[in-house]
Parts: sequence; C-alpha cells; structure tokens
Amino acid sequence: MNHRDRWEDGGAADGAEEDGSESRTRRHRLAAELRGLRDLAGLSGRQLADLIQVSQSKVSRIESGATTPSLPEVRRWVEAVQAPPETYERLADLTQAVVYEVHTWRGATRGKGHLQEDIRRRESDVALVRNFQCMVVPGLLQTAAYARAVFGLYEQPYEKGDLAAATAARMRRQEALYDEDRRFEFLITESALRLRPGPGNPLPAQLDRIASVSTLETVRIGVIPQNVTARLVPLHGFVIYGGDDDGPDDPDTFVEVETDHARLTIADADVDRYRTRWFLLAETAIFGDDLRAFLGELSRELRNSEK
Repeated sequence: MNHRDRWEDGGAADGAEEDGSESRTRRHRLAAELRGLRDLAGLSGRQLADLIQVSQSKVSRIESGATTPSLPEVRRWVEAVQAPPETYERLADLTQAVVYEVHTWRGATRGKGHLQEDIRRRESDVALVRNFQCMVVPGLLQTAAYARAVFGLYEQPYEKGDLAAATAARMRRQEALYDEDRRFEFLITESALRLRPGPGNPLPAQLDRIASVSTLETVRIGVIPQNVTARLVPLHGFVIYGGDDDGPDDPDTFVEVETDHARLTIADADVDRYRTRWFLLAETAIFGDDLRAFLGELSRELRNSEK
C-alpha cells in the first residue's frame, strides 16, 4: 500500500483520514465551551466584550463558531469568567487544534488501497474549489497516463491492483468538472507543466487535456509563465475549499496543504492569507485564448524534443 497517495492536488492531499468537518466539529465545540463559561459567570455578551477588549459582534461570532478566537483572547475570556488556569490550558489546546490539523499519510492510508474517494467527498461538500500547484498538474486535470506515472513515483509502490484502482478513481473524480452547480479554478506554474513524471512523455497529451478542459464553463484555468515578474515566492501548492460562493466569512471554508509526511488543514483567519496569495498568483497568470495558445506552443516544443 502507498503511504502517501498524493501529488494530485497539492493542498488537496489524497491522503486524509479526516476532512474539514473535523475542524468544524472542534470549532463548534470550542464555541459551546466558551459560551457556557460566559453563561456560568452570569455575564452578557456586551459585558464580556468590554472585559476582553473586543467588539460585542466578535463575541457573537466566536460563540456561534463563525470565528475562532486568538490565544490571547481565549486567555482574557477565561480570566474574565474567573475560570481556573487548567481551563485555559484545555481551551488553548482546542483552539490550536481548530486552526491547524495535521493528518499523517501513514494514518490516512491504513487499511486502504488508495484515497481517491476521500478527496472526492471533500470536493463534493463545496461549490468552489481553488487549486494552485507549482510542481505537478492537479489531479482533476490529469490524464490517465500522467496519473499512473505520478503514482509510480511514490517511495512505496502500490500493491497489485491498487495502481489501476487509484488511477480509475482519479478519473471518476473528474466527472465533477461537468456539474453545472460547481466551480473549479486552477493556477499552475509553467514548471509544473514541464515536469516529466517518470519514463515516457505523457506531457503533450496532458497539455491537450488541460486546453480542452479550460473551455468548460465550470472551469477556469490559469498558467503562470516562467518569464513573468513574480508577485510572491510560492513555496508549495495549496487548495482552498469553499469561499466566494458561500461568502468570504464562511466558517466552513478551509485550506489544505501537503507536506512530505502529512496533510495540513488550515481554517479560520489563516484562510485569508491563502486567499490573498491566490489572487496575487492569478495576477501573473494567463487565461482563455492566451492560455490555449501557450499550451499549444509548449506541446509542439515537447513533441519536437522527442524527434
């Protein structure tokens, strides 16, 4: 079994034993505990807001689970209701668990031949998915040949039959691209388009596939050429689940980032950091007809290099 069934979505790691719902559950638990502490202390929302130096509306958002408080705010909250120090320690741990979740590939793949269904379920829970990749073509855009080549690069090879099953499941996930109620946006660096995953040359066909998918009304694809002036240094790929369709403050929006050993789920305030990075990256990308012309030229270059 492969312990790191990923490389297909960057942030939308194909290795995850839990999804964004785990973060939401913890956020609502934190909200309930903080609200309960205020009620036990006999304080109104306005009184507590004055004591912890935030607005009353922010207290309401924290207690509804729409906003996660900072650790200093949790400390002031606990002090305001005169709860014991161990209460703060417990709530501080819960607060950090809400903002950042780490799921190891080892745990994610336990008992599974592949993890494509896990990521499909996460994708199906939101109307908008934004995927940035700097080193690999996103899984929802991959051809079968490219996907098999990528899977073949894993340190631990698939067991018999799992490679075919994983590739087929990845292809089935792409049916979502044709759902008129969904929206998918992709940003890909030219470097990712030039990376050859293993022997053979699946890249020309892969570029043709991206050009074809870019004509769908449900999909927007941008490529960042190597010769543009960078607006930032992208250290890794990431995927934003949810967002504009649900409103910028939607508490169910979250980000996923892949590391070498685990998937990191990011929620609450730090989502805005990734949203900002997304738009800065998009400013340097080409779209539409310019994109398709670029892909055509690159495809011809790659084909000629094989002659």
